Amino acid sequence: MLPGYLSLNNPSNYSQYKLIKMIDQVLIFLNTQLDTYLRLKLDPSNSNSFIQVANIAWNDSDTGGTNGAGSTSNAFITLVNIEEDRISKSPENYVRQGADAIYKNPKIYLNLYVLFAVNLSSYTESLKRLSFIMQFFQYQNVFTPLGWPGLPAGVEKLILDLNTLSFQDMNNLWGILGSKYLPSVMYKVRMISISEDFSQGDAPLLHEIIVNDKTLQTS
Repeated sequence: MLPGYLSLNNPSNYSQYKLIKMIDQVLIFLNTQLDTYLRLKLDPSNSNSFIQVANIAWNDSDTGGTNGAGSTSNAFITLVNIEEDRISKSPENYVRQGADAIYKNPKIYLNLYVLFAVNLSSYTESLKRLSFIMQFFQYQNVFTPLGWPGLPAGVEKLILDLNTLSFQDMNNLWGILGSKYLPSVMYKVRMISISEDFSQGDAPLLHEIIVNDKTLQTS
């Protein structure tokens, strides 16, 4: 076994593996910021949630239910798709550390497709809340640790872009969700990277290559 290698067969090593950031933490962060903004715009004296991370497919039409149209938290943040951003992915499977090369798989950069949907008993109020959601991301669509200390540890940057669906795509999406269309908008959340914090091994950097008794120097 190469020095620095952490065996996956040793359960004691699992505590050393950690995701630099988790998808759920990113969505919870966005939920917290939106909830604060919506409360400010709609009813600062109301301490109930105005939006929640939840699967819109589980939403029901019971206006008395906790997930129904009669609840206070009747705007939903739902993850509907994940794709890998291959352009941002590093082709190298090692990083330099002093005179050694630490071998580890490169970070996976993800794009999250997130649906923001509103189900209030009043249709016009649903449109109003949806407008505030879009207004918030028009005002603030980039999040960095410098300006937002509440970002999950390890998050370099979050960028939210409005993602417009065609009528066919929208029909397919709501068909998959098994729900009637609700006032909603989708955003593409970019620059989400996931990495296990462990190496596959290490070795000294290559400084010389000998070919037919001739030595070539490397940087």
